[in-house]
Amino acid sequence: MAKWSANLKATFDRAFPERQIYHRSGGTVRYISISPWQQAIFALGAAAVAGWTIFLTGSFALGGSSGALTGNPDDRELAKYERWVQELRAKDALSRSLLEERTDAFQKETAEWEDRQKALEDLFEQLKGEEDLEVSALKGDGANLLVQASIEEADTRQSRDSFRITASLDTSGTRVSVRNLKYNQERMLNEAEEMAIDRAERARSVIQLTSVGSDRILSGTEMGGPLVSMANLTSGANGVSDQSAAFYQRLAETQARVAEMQYYEQILESLPINRPVGVPYRLTSDYGVRVDPFTKRPGWHNGLDLAAYRNAPIVASGPGVVSYAGARSGYGRLVEIDHGHGFKSRYGHLRSITVKKGDIVNVGDLVGKMGTTGRSTGDHLHFEVWFNGKPYDPIKFLKAGRHVHQKQ
Repeated sequence: MAKWSANLKATFDRAFPERQIYHRSGGTVRYISISPWQQAIFALGAAAVAGWTIFLTGSFALGGSSGALTGNPDDRELAKYERWVQELRAKDALSRSLLEERTDAFQKETAEWEDRQKALEDLFEQLKGEEDLEVSALKGDGANLLVQASIEEADTRQSRDSFRITASLDTSGTRVSVRNLKYNQERMLNEAEEMAIDRAERARSVIQLTSVGSDRILSGTEMGGPLVSMANLTSGANGVSDQSAAFYQRLAETQARVAEMQYYEQILESLPINRPVGVPYRLTSDYGVRVDPFTKRPGWHNGLDLAAYRNAPIVASGPGVVSYAGARSGYGRLVEIDHGHGFKSRYGHLRSITVKKGDIVNVGDLVGKMGTTGRSTGDHLHFEVWFNGKPYDPIKFLKAGRHVHQKQ
């Protein structure tokens, strides 16, 4: 043991002999003595620093390459979360883009459907009243005035059952099928056109009973027939799809049917087809050839003679404007009403007149009192109906009025 200790000490002394460091400054020489133990401590410290540096360098080099190959669990989790965040951001951006596109498309389609709905509402606004002809000329005697579906005296035509609008544009909720909307709109157009055709035929049938006929009225110089502007009706279809353009074209055709219906009903509205005497009366002389009460010879009679009692109320047979009110040869006191479309009615032999020229009268308005003025043999009304300067049989107009009126 002593030998081993002596060898160790000898080795230590050889490795770390006592050393002296000399320092010369200004002619003075100084030295610092470094003992073996101090040298050993310094050497040990330097070795420790060198070893630690080598360890860190190796750990960094080996740890970096290993991390690159195998990956740290924490680093892998962090990278996974980052990928998720990036994917979510990408999906969010895509969703926003699709939402904006679909929102624009939805808004455009919604505006298109709203335009269609507004057009249909305007169309059915023109068809208000459905079976009832809500016109002033057809509201006499407190009756609801309904045109019959079949009139024997009119031209033969196929009657059809009355119907009402059954289609509707159901836009309640946000899940309404576009296909159902399209189907409902097409059905509404079909029903509107069918109704317009039906009402136009009914009005024409009544007009035909007067013996004037709708064709003759249409050929007059005052009218040119219904005109529907295609530019106005299809203005909503600019810049829309082919289906929308087809819808507006279909709407234009239906509008033309409705315009035709309104035109014939407007003519029917103006006809003098109501009773011209406001109380019960009796027919004393027909229109046409008769034995003249004064000459006792055959002569032509331009109107009807309707008798009641003196001062019986004489009323307007149709709406219009008083074009004459006063005395006229043969008629005595006379009132003439212009109903438009070439129609006029005359009320002669009046005891008194209650209107003046230029007055606007409606059906049933008092125009005078029954009398026997002019070329007359007793109290009665001489009633005439004229069209474009030519007299027509008033009895046919009154018969047409009886087919129009129906008491409740």
